[in-house]
Amino acid sequence: MSEPTGKYSITMPRDIAEAAKARSGPSGLSAYVAAAVARQIERDNLNELITVAEAEHGPVTDNEIQSLRDQLAQARSEQNQHGASAA
Repeated sequence: MSEPTGKYSITMPRDIAEAAKARSGPSGLSAYVAAAVARQIERDNLNELITVAEAEHGPVTDNEIQSLRDQLAQARSEQNQHGASAA
């Protein structure tokens, strides 16, 4: 890590701590927990952006979400077809 670090004491349920420890691998528990917290901060920031956007433009409808999912699936399909023909 290039950022300065600090030492903190946290409390969490033992089963979660043991599962995290078992999955942390060679980078260690601190790096595993730091990555998990960073992901949560990203999610919190995204939720704040969604709240602001929905307040300004209204909520996104299920139909809009499905339409975008369909467009993404189509784009991925086309990308896979072009990738297969290039190989």
